[in-house]
Amino acid sequence: MTTVFIDGSAGTTGLRIRERLRVRDDLRLLTLPEDLRKDPASRRDAMRDADVTFLCLPDAAAREAVSLADGTNTRLIDTSTAHRTSPDWVYGFPELPGTREKLAGAERVANPGCHASGFIALVAPLVRTGLLRADAKLSCFSLTGYSGGGKAMIASYEAPERDVLLDAPRQYGLTQAHKHLPEMRLYAGLEIPPLFCPVVADFRCGMEVTVPLFADDLRGSVSDVRAVYADCYRGPVIRFDPDAAEAEGGFLSAGAFDGRDDLQVTVCGNAERLLLVARFDNLGKGASGAAIQNLNLLIGQDETAGLVL
Repeated sequence: MTTVFIDGSAGTTGLRIRERLRVRDDLRLLTLPEDLRKDPASRRDAMRDADVTFLCLPDAAAREAVSLADGTNTRLIDTSTAHRTSPDWVYGFPELPGTREKLAGAERVANPGCHASGFIALVAPLVRTGLLRADAKLSCFSLTGYSGGGKAMIASYEAPERDVLLDAPRQYGLTQAHKHLPEMRLYAGLEIPPLFCPVVADFRCGMEVTVPLFADDLRGSVSDVRAVYADCYRGPVIRFDPDAAEAEGGFLSAGAFDGRDDLQVTVCGNAERLLLVARFDNLGKGASGAAIQNLNLLIGQDETAGLVL
C-alpha cells in the first residue's frame, strides 16, 4: 500500500486531492493534527514516512518544503509554480510524448498550471507536427472559475455582501507577465510566449482556454488540425470532440466540466478563422485531477484511478 502525505491539505488544491484519495483502498493518507500542520519538524517526519508527498503550497513555501524533504525517500508532486520549468523536475503533463515513461521513475514532478494545461494541449501537437511554426505569435484567452484564485478569492466571491464588480467577468494578468507564461511557451514548443488574456468570472469551477488562429497561420488545413487532435487525444483523460459546440446549440460553456478530471479539445470556426478550445475543471485536470493522474503513474496504478471522468 502506498503512503501519501499532502503538505498544504487545507488549500483548494489539497482539499480536492484529499477528497479524491480518501476513498481509495490502495492508499494510506497521513494527516497532521491542526496544531502541527505548519510545524516543520512534523511535516518532515510525515514526508519521511510517505512514499509520495503532494506539495499544495505557495511557491516560496513549496521551495522550503523541498528542502525539508532532502534526506527522505519521499517522491514529490509539486502543484505550485516553483519548479515547472526546472530541468531537474519532470513536467507532469502525461499527454506530452515520452512523459508517461518519465513519470514512472520520477522522484520530482512539477504539476502543470491550469491555464497552461489547456494551452499546451491545444498548441503542442500542432507545433510538434509542423502545422504551427515554433516562432508563431499566438494569442490566447482563458475563462476560469474563481476557485482558481484560492481561499481569498473564493471568500470574496462567496461573501454575503460582496463588491458589485465581481458580478461581471474580470480580466487580469494585464502586465503580460502571468506566472504560467514560461511553461506555456516551453512545453508548447514555442519560441515566443503567447499574448495571454485570462478572465475570472462568477462561477466556482471550470475553465475554457481558446487559441484563435487565421488559416494562414497554419502549414496545413483545418482538417489537418482536426486529424492531429483526433490522433493525439483518444483518452483516457484528454479527448477530442469535433461536435462539442453543436451539442450545446452553438455555445461552449466554461462550466461544462465542473467536478470532473478530464479535458475536452475541440475546433470551431471556418476555413479562414479557427478557434481551438480546451475545456476542463480548473481544479480537475487543471490542478488536483492532474496531480492524482501523476500519482497513479508514479506508483504504477492505472492513470485514471480515483478520477472522475
